[in-house]
Amino acid sequence: MLIFETHAHYDDSSFDSDRKEIIASLSAHGISPVINVASTMESNEKCLEFSHKYPDFYAALGVHPSELSGISESFFDELKTKLDDEKVAAIGEIGLDYHYLSEEEDKEKAKETQKYWFSYQLSIAGEYGLPVIFHLRDSAEDSMEILKKAAADGIRGVLHCYSYSPEQAMEYEKMGYYFGIGGVVTFKNSKKLKETVEKVSLSRILLETDSPYLSPEPFRGRRNDSTNLPYIVKEIARLRHITEDEVIERTRENAGALFSRVKLD
Repeated sequence: MLIFETHAHYDDSSFDSDRKEIIASLSAHGISPVINVASTMESNEKCLEFSHKYPDFYAALGVHPSELSGISESFFDELKTKLDDEKVAAIGEIGLDYHYLSEEEDKEKAKETQKYWFSYQLSIAGEYGLPVIFHLRDSAEDSMEILKKAAADGIRGVLHCYSYSPEQAMEYEKMGYYFGIGGVVTFKNSKKLKETVEKVSLSRILLETDSPYLSPEPFRGRRNDSTNLPYIVKEIARLRHITEDEVIERTRENAGALFSRVKLD
């Protein structure tokens, strides 16, 4: 059974020297398919290009909340022309990130800007019937409010790199959302995430690396890639008291159910 990688960034410049070799090695390591996720306006073109260049790759298109400078409705008008492409699996990663808002800027104005474009991109997801990859950081109250409305509107998605409490996770689970679990679950200080993995339904867990970021132990601090997914599988299996094969099989089924455009054997 192959591992479904639901979140990576192989367009990142850190892969410029060996991208082709790493991507070519993934299937031999039991990794397929891969969703390559856009973050900046420019990365959307690269993600779509990769999805057609590499048969196992699919694209998620959208703009990260920390990359909104210069954004406009005309950009999204152009983006919409690409969303019927069968290799576009999701809208993402989109959401709210208040972590890096500086003391010098008008924080409330910045938050309102993020919320506006988050909601705008959610409306596009609804229009095209695409699931969403959510990036939510240091924005618990606003995120909960927006995702409640999105769920009521029939939008489905995954909370990438879930970082809130197990109690909040149970609320999101009731709304029908999934949880992207990556290398952080292997960290010794990730108590909340470990508790979340223990408590949420296995049917709501997806595997991801966020490559090149957030390498699992024992590679923490180094560049990440999808061949490290087995370390994440191992920790989830330990926490859930199940086999690694069951983790791989169930998370693959979960990802296939959410990302319905992805063709699985």
